[in-house]
Amino acid sequence: MFFYAKMEGRGCDGRHAMHRGGGRGFGHGFGHGFGGRRGGGGRGERGGRQRMFDSGELRLVLLKLIADEPRHGYDLIRQIEELTGGAYAPSPGVIYPTLTLLDDMGQIEAQQSEGAKKLFAITDAGRAELDANTEVVEAAIARLTAVGEETQRTDSASVRRAMGNLRQVLMDRLRDRDLEKATLHNIVALIDEAAQKIERL
Repeated sequence: MFFYAKMEGRGCDGRHAMHRGGGRGFGHGFGHGFGGRRGGGGRGERGGRQRMFDSGELRLVLLKLIADEPRHGYDLIRQIEELTGGAYAPSPGVIYPTLTLLDDMGQIEAQQSEGAKKLFAITDAGRAELDANTEVVEAAIARLTAVGEETQRTDSASVRRAMGNLRQVLMDRLRDRDLEKATLHNIVALIDEAAQKIERL
């Protein structure tokens, strides 16, 4: 069960916020550190094209994460990515307009912080919004966590498959009675080289 990233929140989480025109805006420099790997609505994933968030869910998830502790935009992206085990990360082009919307709605507010990054804290209005949507928030967080668990299981399965392939190939070659010593030494060298490369990752 994998999900494909999209431009979240038709209506309030994505395009609507970006077309508000005014607002406080958090767009300057938000692409720093992301390169080109999270274009569009987020990083695409293996499998189908199901949406990660229904309309309004991203806004509530951000509120919940900010309610847990004050956060800046990049930290919110990282937290969602961690919840999904690295399978999904919303793009800055979705996160920052949503933060602008939440700020305009009075549900979060910027705090003083060191450096250029704005740190956001939840307001009483934001907590009231969370309280009114507890089930939606819990369902969205549970879905993100489930994606992370599925990713971990699948990644572990890939490692076991690769190890099984290596074991089978080695057994097949070592059964060869005509295996030359030079070939055997090359096999050992390849295994040692792979082990060293993995250790340096």
